[in-house]
Amino acid sequence: MSTPSLSDLPIRRLTRRDVLACADLSEDRGWPREEHKWGLLLAAGTGYGIDDPDGGLVGCCVVTEYGPRERPELAAIGMVLVAERHARKGVGRRLMHAVVERAGTTPLTLHATPYGRPLYEELGFKVTGRAEMVRGRFTPGGPLPEVPTRPATAEDLTAILRLDAEVFGPDRTHIITRLPAFADQLRVAEDGGELIGYAAAWPNMDTHVVGPLVARDTETAKALVASLAAHTDRPLRTDIDVRHEELLTWIKERGLEGIAMNAVMNHGAPDLPGDWTRRFAPLTVAAG
Repeated sequence: MSTPSLSDLPIRRLTRRDVLACADLSEDRGWPREEHKWGLLLAAGTGYGIDDPDGGLVGCCVVTEYGPRERPELAAIGMVLVAERHARKGVGRRLMHAVVERAGTTPLTLHATPYGRPLYEELGFKVTGRAEMVRGRFTPGGPLPEVPTRPATAEDLTAILRLDAEVFGPDRTHIITRLPAFADQLRVAEDGGELIGYAAAWPNMDTHVVGPLVARDTETAKALVASLAAHTDRPLRTDIDVRHEELLTWIKERGLEGIAMNAVMNHGAPDLPGDWTRRFAPLTVAAG
């Protein structure tokens, strides 16, 4: 029996049972396995993959939709991966074409590496911003931000969702409500009893990723980062919108270093919805 060509292999929806296959594909491309993150993405979003007749996956990606289920207002694309043995054969282009076609009029967003950007531009995505990935051990220094923070409780969830809807725009209850189980820390900032920010730190290999980071202002964002750092012995990693220059400068002064710069790209909308001035870092760049 002849081996089917790559173009004949069907694209199927992935499930939670595909976490290990997705992690294997990440590892194949030199990325961390990130099984914990894959579990969240495949539970809160929709994964698409192509099975390799010889085992494993030829390629995959994940789409996380926000807003009403019947009419999403935004969809984030992430984890676009093709096995090394099948690279440069049009697999990534085929997956992306399928995702864009399925989205119809729903606006799309993604974070693009320099390697992936040409393909996305070919598909009509436009660069609308940039995010810098920083990583390192946080070293306290200088005056501490005078914004009180504390661990979030179950009673805070309604206020967190309300603030997130103001800042992010489209409803993402289905992913925010997973944070208490997904993250090792979930903290909130308050002013006079009003919730003015929240942030999570979740485990990713040997680091804690800070995200989402939503705050009324830069001082509140600093307070949340400092409080998360004070309760972990791992290095921190996060992706900060470069427009937040003050936060980036501050966090680098405290030991984190810039390790990558990704382009924020949109399709079908000139910019992301919501209020970028209070949106400092995403939960993960794979989910927007």
